[in-house]
Parts: sequence; C-alpha cells; structure tokens
Amino acid sequence: PNVVIVLLDDMGFGAPSVTGGPCNMPAMQRIADDGLLYNRFHTTALCSPTRVALLSGRNHHSAGIGSVAEVATGTPGNDSVRPNTVATVADMLRLNGYSTACVGKAHQTPTWEVSMSGPFDRWPTGEGFEKFYGFVGGETNQWDPTIYDGVTRVPKKDDPDYHFTTDMTNEAISWMKFQQAMTPDKPFFLYASYGATHAPHHVSPEWIEKYRGAFDKGWDAMRSETLAAMKAKGVVPEDTDLTDRPEGVRPWDELSDTERTVFSRLMEAYAGFAEHTDAQIARLIDALKEQGKY
Repeated sequence: PNVVIVLLDDMGFGAPSVTGGPCNMPAMQRIADDGLLYNRFHTTALCSPTRVALLSGRNHHSAGIGSVAEVATGTPGNDSVRPNTVATVADMLRLNGYSTACVGKAHQTPTWEVSMSGPFDRWPTGEGFEKFYGFVGGETNQWDPTIYDGVTRVPKKDDPDYHFTTDMTNEAISWMKFQQAMTPDKPFFLYASYGATHAPHHVSPEWIEKYRGAFDKGWDAMRSETLAAMKAKGVVPEDTDLTDRPEGVRPWDELSDTERTVFSRLMEAYAGFAEHTDAQIARLIDALKEQGKY
C-alpha cells in the first residue's frame, strides 16, 4: 500500500473541529469520515521527540531525543543523536522497494550538524528519504523560509503570494505525480510534516478574519465548550472532567481589556493558520483522488 503521513505541529487534541475544537478543519473531517479517528494517540508534546518517535516507532529516549534538539545534553537518551541501532520507517520502506519523500519541517537533526558541512546521516536524506524539501530546525518564517532541497539551500519561489505551507504541498503533489508517472507499480511513502501550527503563526489576513471575535469569550469558556463538544462527538467519556487551569494562567475575567484583545487576536491567528493548513491538506487529498490513489 501507499502510505501518507500528515503531521501537524503544536496542536492540542481540543483544537481541530473534527474532535470538537474551534479550528475549522474540514479536510481532517473528511479523513476521519473515510476511515478511523483514534482518541488515544499519545505524543511527547514536543517537536523533536514526537518526530523521532513517529519515524522510528521507538520511545523518544531510546532514539536519543528526549527533548527538542536545541536543548540536547550529554545525557544518554537526550543527546539528540539517533543511534544507528534505531532505524526509521522510511529506511525500512525504501529498502523494501518504496519511493520515499519528506516535505516540510524536519526537527530531528542535531543542531551542530545543520550546516553545509554536515554530516548528513541524520538529515532526512540520511534517514531513508530519497526526496526532502523543507526546513531543518524548530521553526522558520513561513513567508520567507530557510529551505533545503536535499541538503542544498535553495531560495523560495518567486511568487508575490508565496507561503511555505502552500509551497511544500505543491512539492509533495508534484513528487507523487512524477513518481507515479515513471513507476506506477512502485509504492510510495510520503511524510508531509507541516510547520503549522508551530510559531510563527504566519497566515494572510483573510484567514485570520474568519475568526474575528470567535475567542472573545476567553479560554475558560472555550475549554468548557470544547469539552462539551467532545462529549457530544463521543471522543471522550461522558463523565470526563476538565483538568484544573494550569498554574500561572490567570482566569479570563481577571485580565485587562488590552490583555483580552491581544490574547484573542493570538488565537484568531492560530486558528486561521490551522484552517489554511487544512486547506492545503485538502489539496493533497484531491491530488491522491485524481491519481486514483486515495
């Protein structure tokens, strides 16, 4: 079978509409409606360890990345160096006849190896991906990103409306089409790892404006509404209670008008970024359907 993995970054289980959240994500809903929606997907809640665990099928400490690569230490399990004894699924599939590609964010390379000098063993192209197009590290400017094609730094496309999320999706679709045109009987593995919804929350105003005022009620009300929606969808048990408000987060009613305005705007940008990304995933689905591969 062909395999496509889409990974979104820094998105809680209560964010997308498919699980009862406020971020409208119809493409994710389409995938759930066509298949299975799991409610026990455990993550490490951080960029690098989530990626290495997903790509290797191992506990993140076993793969050497106990935390984000930028805060690696000399401690075993946290030196950010995936040992050669821990293979990636991309390598295994490639060795079993798959074409393999990674587009988007790669955040499992030791920081001191992210340069033109390498070594490139733990870049995506050294981890079993024949094709890589994206950025290496925690985040990048979505309007003017630091992009690598393989291990070569390349400029962004000359497009006045350029956005990296759209660009990486274009690259993924092009790669699939060419791969199928040349070797239609050869299976492919595509790993689309979006920069969203990690900071910076870069998205054009029309997506942000869709959510104008949607979060003015504040995080306390939003948490309660989201939990109720999750129960209605059967995502969580009926007797589920909210956790206590995290220490250091003040009640919404105690914030000043200025603080409420700023925090609401931050969430509007986050939600707009999420929906824009979902629209690109919809294009990925349509491309698969067009090729008869969905």
